[in-house]
Amino acid sequence: MSIPRPMEPPSVEAAGRPRGKIPGGAGPRFVLLAAVGLAWTVPAFWNHNFLYAMLLWDLLLLLGFAVDWFRLPHPQQLTIRRQWLSPLSMGVNSRFTISVANPSALDLRLQLFDDLPSSTWHEIKPVALTLPGRSTQSATLTYTPGRRGDLKTGKVFLRYQSVFQMAERWAVADLEQTVRVYPNFEHARKNAVYLARSRQIELQMRMMRLRGLGSDFESLREYREGDELRNVCWTASARRGKLVSRTFQVERSQAVWIVLDCGRLMRAKTAGYSKLDRAVDAALCLTQLALYSGDRVGLLAYGRSVNHRVVPGRGATQMRHIVEQLASIHEEVPEADHVRAAASLLTLQKQRGLVIWISDLAETSMTPEVIEAAGQMLSRHLLLFTIIAQPELRLQARQSPASGADMYQVVAAQEMVYRREILLGRLRQRGALCLEVEPSHISTAILNQYLSVKERNLI
Repeated sequence: MSIPRPMEPPSVEAAGRPRGKIPGGAGPRFVLLAAVGLAWTVPAFWNHNFLYAMLLWDLLLLLGFAVDWFRLPHPQQLTIRRQWLSPLSMGVNSRFTISVANPSALDLRLQLFDDLPSSTWHEIKPVALTLPGRSTQSATLTYTPGRRGDLKTGKVFLRYQSVFQMAERWAVADLEQTVRVYPNFEHARKNAVYLARSRQIELQMRMMRLRGLGSDFESLREYREGDELRNVCWTASARRGKLVSRTFQVERSQAVWIVLDCGRLMRAKTAGYSKLDRAVDAALCLTQLALYSGDRVGLLAYGRSVNHRVVPGRGATQMRHIVEQLASIHEEVPEADHVRAAASLLTLQKQRGLVIWISDLAETSMTPEVIEAAGQMLSRHLLLFTIIAQPELRLQARQSPASGADMYQVVAAQEMVYRREILLGRLRQRGALCLEVEPSHISTAILNQYLSVKERNLI
């Protein structure tokens, strides 16, 4: 099961319009010649006739400015178009073009600015174009989105001059549109395709040979001593005149739920990505692998309420649906309601399945609510509880204090690390699978653990 290719945002086109109350100004050549004209003031100290020469010079400049200004095409005559060449994915360079059509006979020198949403990895820079008369020129640019979801692009601003550069006009094109930014597909392909697919093919071939386990019917065979009577197929036995037993194979279609915490603890950022961004990338990798393995995958993302819910399903349609939901998941300021999320999942999933819960632990003296909520799953489901580690906390705990103040910080860090281990240990004792991994390694760790669960037939 490959990740479906999302659609590129549609192209948008608009005619220019004047920018500002005074939509233009002096060109660079006009400013240079005006500075040269100031040289007439030096001899004017001795002979006032040079002032008339300077006045004549300025009148010629103004005449040249007026002629150049009226020769320039009006902003409404220019047509600006933005066309996306690739889907938008968080942290990945997306290519697009800005095209300008010039219906006039005058050659133009353009400088354009595309006002795209701010991003950690994107800096707005002007783009220079030479636009011959009666032609269309385009510039290919890149944009790296800094967050997922629906973003609203801005306007395109233009400054253009003729080859004489005596005057310039200012224009703006309303190319505002809403584009959808998806999770990091490159990250998903590296982790899911190259890391897990070869292992999963081998694992599935091995599972096909495990008869007598699970509950999926595989074939009929002659009854053998030790077979359970409940596995005897009485209709086949009556036809053949001897006892016939059913054989079963390991189930290949299980319900896999991905539960994402979108509360305040998931807002912390490292290297431009929040913890929730890393969790979403891991969810995308896992969805691809689980659907490829034949499992049914569902999604539940929650904050103070359950914001996104996708019931388990299979196929490319399910993959597309989950991808669209993952694109619109965002962090919330308040603490997430873990108990409500657990109750909602238990209501939706009655049969035993695998629940992969990605969250973090609050630093509190009491047992965090998420631990209690996760414990409610253990009576019915297999739980893989994953918390995102804090590398700086573990690094601080390993430091050798150099002063009294450092000692207090080190001891506090050690106590926090120890407490997190104790809380995870309690869940392990009750039968949960627990992971604490660094943000950059969460996808790899969850994929490996999922393959281990399938190989050991723990569901």
